[in-house]
Amino acid sequence: MELAEIKSELEKMKTRLAQFRGSLDLEEKETRIKELEIDMTEPGFWDDQSKAQTVINEANGLKHLVTSFNEIENSVDDIEVTYELMKEEYDEELFAELEENVNQLQKLMNDFELELLLSDPYDANNAILELHPGAGGTESQDWASLLLRMYQRWAEGKNYTVETVDYLPGDEAGVKSVTLLIKGHNAYGYLKAEKGVHRLVRISPFDSSGRRHTSFVSCDVTPELSDDVDIDIKPEEIKVDTYRASGAGGQHVNTTDSAVRITHIPTNTIVTCQNERSQIKNREAAMKMLKSKLYQLEIEKQQQELASIRGEQKEIGWGSQIRSYVFHPYTMVKDHRTNIEVGNGQSVMDGNIDPFIDAYLREHMNDQ
Repeated sequence: MELAEIKSELEKMKTRLAQFRGSLDLEEKETRIKELEIDMTEPGFWDDQSKAQTVINEANGLKHLVTSFNEIENSVDDIEVTYELMKEEYDEELFAELEENVNQLQKLMNDFELELLLSDPYDANNAILELHPGAGGTESQDWASLLLRMYQRWAEGKNYTVETVDYLPGDEAGVKSVTLLIKGHNAYGYLKAEKGVHRLVRISPFDSSGRRHTSFVSCDVTPELSDDVDIDIKPEEIKVDTYRASGAGGQHVNTTDSAVRITHIPTNTIVTCQNERSQIKNREAAMKMLKSKLYQLEIEKQQQELASIRGEQKEIGWGSQIRSYVFHPYTMVKDHRTNIEVGNGQSVMDGNIDPFIDAYLREHMNDQ
């Protein structure tokens, strides 16, 4: 990168900064943060824990936006000062540092821009993520466990909290099904890009003949809805079953029928929860998940109707294969919706899935 290119990039970044400022309305957000902080000091704030958490999440989300903007603004100022110094007297070491700072700031701005674009009603919410292996027994169940680790690593990188709501271990290895509650600002906004079927091609570690196998796992993602979201579920429309909890470790296993499975009969939607120790708590959590799933079904129905009106032929449903992970005879992970490819498969499995999420969300938003 030449000094003239640095100047050009600096001008672009200042323009983007002005655009961010225009869309943020910082004054209004800072006022809202103060209001929420006052609410948090009120006596009885924690009497309704669900409501209290909603207030805290909103405050943290707004603070994150304001802090991120200020960091970007300060970085632009620092780069401008360094650039002026370089104009007066060229220094190779300082130029290398300047170039690195420009590259880092470009990434930071891209990430921030994506956050600002996450404006759908429940994008800021926590996410409920479920993994279900397809046919293939142990092979597919092992693939589900690899994806589980991938999403846990990704969430850790975002400083999100991950709770295992339901876990059914595989017969020999892996998992038969797992449900995670991923808590953090914009968790659903990002993870909605992961909904669909994930395909793996590899030499199976469970095949003594060393043959290549193809496995499938479906990933379902819904927003966690707050209690004040009105989803009408009639008592006669649900069937509630209780069973003994089981899981990967001691904390998931108990000796009473505390785990709960709820079936919504009209849609055949099934949710399970065994994370809590009491049946009552598990039932409350399961009903919350059921509301989220029914909300998601309604959104998908609206999307299909809209596509029908527009005469679109593309698949609107989330059930189609979205990504392939090929580990033999070569290594590549490809997203079929955006054609983004990553050659370092191990990096992806370690949680580096942001390139796929970023590309999907930007393309999806451009289509709206």
